[in-house]
Amino acid sequence: MNGVPNRLLLASTSPYRRELLQRLRLSFECVSPGVAETPLPGEAPSTLALRLAEAKAAAVHALHPEAWVLGSDQVADLDGRVLGKPGDSGTATAQLRAMSGREFVFRTALCIVGPDFHESVIDTTRVHLRKLDDDEIERYLQAEPAFDCAGSFKAEGLGIGLFEAIDSRDPTALVGLPLIATARLLRQAGFRIP
Repeated sequence: MNGVPNRLLLASTSPYRRELLQRLRLSFECVSPGVAETPLPGEAPSTLALRLAEAKAAAVHALHPEAWVLGSDQVADLDGRVLGKPGDSGTATAQLRAMSGREFVFRTALCIVGPDFHESVIDTTRVHLRKLDDDEIERYLQAEPAFDCAGSFKAEGLGIGLFEAIDSRDPTALVGLPLIATARLLRQAGFRIP
């Protein structure tokens, strides 16, 4: 790599990913990737997460080929079934009921594309929700309506009270952007991270 890269784009409109990337104290811009997040028929959750992370990075990189572009996507995987962002209270309630007392996984994919550079990784985080009754689910969703979050909760907020355990190599992956892998890949690309 010649010199230090000078332009980083986050292919996302997610406030969660933006806040996480700010922790690395790099200058970056957010750009909407305009990628449909619909799973393909029979698509496995890990395949979906990786495909979408790569598609987001590629879409923004096509518009800004001189830039370094970071794409990410996260999918909740319950017994091989994709649980996406619920969007409303009814779907969030159904998701939390289905996950109550169960272990499931989150697949968080990351892709960085730049001039002569393309790397992707996927993080797997195991989550065990405690047994929840309908009243607890309703109180949680009224207090913290996580309708824009895969799995219908915010582990970085009040949602942490729903858990028995979280098993992860990277605690930021569950929030939506695995910063350990992000920092490693950005250093490989030539970015200076304190």
